[in-house]
Amino acid sequence: MSTNSLFGNYRIILASSSPRRRALIQQIGLNAEIIPSKFEENLPKSSFPTPADYVIATAKGKACEVFNENKDAVVIGADTVLVIDNKILEKPKDAECARTMLSELSGRLHHVVTGVCICYQDNKYTFHVETEVQMTELSKDMIDWYVKTGEPLDKAGGYGTQGQGAILVERVAGCPFSMKGLPLQKLHSELSKILLG
Repeated sequence: MSTNSLFGNYRIILASSSPRRRALIQQIGLNAEIIPSKFEENLPKSSFPTPADYVIATAKGKACEVFNENKDAVVIGADTVLVIDNKILEKPKDAECARTMLSELSGRLHHVVTGVCICYQDNKYTFHVETEVQMTELSKDMIDWYVKTGEPLDKAGGYGTQGQGAILVERVAGCPFSMKGLPLQKLHSELSKILLG
C-alpha cells in the first residue's frame, strides 16, 4: 500500500518553497499541495535553550502561517539548521559567508537538526531529528571550487549532500533525509499516529 493511499482522505499541504522538501515528500508518495509559508525566519536564536527548540519554533511558525488560511488541511512545516560548537549555521548570505562556513566545518564533526510541525485540526504536533556529520578536510581550492558551483547559497551550513557537495562528507550517522530537509521515516510515523491512530 502506498503512503498516498494511507492518507488519501486528507488534504495535505507542505508549507515550503524548498524543491528538496517537495521532492522528498513526493518520494514517499504524498501528493501534497505546495504552499510556501510567508513566515519571517528571523527568530532570535539566543532566546532558545537548544538548536532543536529553535528549529521547532521556526517550523511551527511556517506551518501555522499556512494552516491559518487552510484549516481543512494537514499542514507540514519544517526547518533545518547546521550546528557546530553549539552555534547555529543557517543559509549563507553570500559567497564569502559560504567560504567562512565551509572553512569552519572542514575536517570537523557537526550536527544537522531538522524540526517539523504538523498542524491538524486544533493541534500542533512537533518533533526534531538530529543527524551527525563528519566533514572531510577541505583545501582552500576545494572550498573556492564548491562555492563557485552556486550550491552553498541555499543550504544550511553552506553545503548539501544531494549535489556536488556529497564529496565533502566522509560519514553520516542518523537520518540522511533529515540532512536534506525532511526526515521521511519519522514524518510518516507521526502522520500515521496523528491521522490513523
